[in-house]
Amino acid sequence: MAAPPRQSSAPTAKRAAVKAALLKATEALLADGASFADLGVERIATEAGITRTAFYFYFADKRELLMALTADVNELLLEQADLWWSGEGDPAVQLERAVSNVSQLFGEHAVLLKALGEVATYDEQVAEHWQRLIGQFLAATEQRIREEQAAGLATCSNPSATAFALTWMTEGTLSQKILQQGRRADQELIDALVEIWLRSVYGSA
Repeated sequence: MAAPPRQSSAPTAKRAAVKAALLKATEALLADGASFADLGVERIATEAGITRTAFYFYFADKRELLMALTADVNELLLEQADLWWSGEGDPAVQLERAVSNVSQLFGEHAVLLKALGEVATYDEQVAEHWQRLIGQFLAATEQRIREEQAAGLATCSNPSATAFALTWMTEGTLSQKILQQGRRADQELIDALVEIWLRSVYGSA
């Protein structure tokens, strides 16, 4: 199993500022055409405006950096998905907002998320990290479906399998459209995803 990002004694605010600078630097370098495999710590640190020594104060290596940065982005994605997981009211409205906001974040952090997927193909620790991130969506989606079932709203017969299929379908669709094709998720695609979720969970759109 991958070790969690190392904890330092540095003040939380300072650590957050360094991570923000490293996120901006890493995404800028990737957007300029560099592959994550070719990026060196020195180059990332210089772009972020910190020293190599400072980098190693916070992270053991660039793999740990990638996992930390993508975990932070994942938290942003989870916050938006929670609009449906914890929301009240019309599920169609909740899902449209959640899918739309998640799609927007995918676009904003496309180069970093693409790097995560690429590194996961050859780095076992990063692959496990990626699976854990997706696992958070799977668990929360299944829980929400079960809650909707208990309320007499959800009609799907297998919450676990439905959550698995919907989560990976959405991740795969956004990855293909945004990360691989380099295009934004337009409203037609968002509407299609929302319709699939509604029909799968509630039996109607």
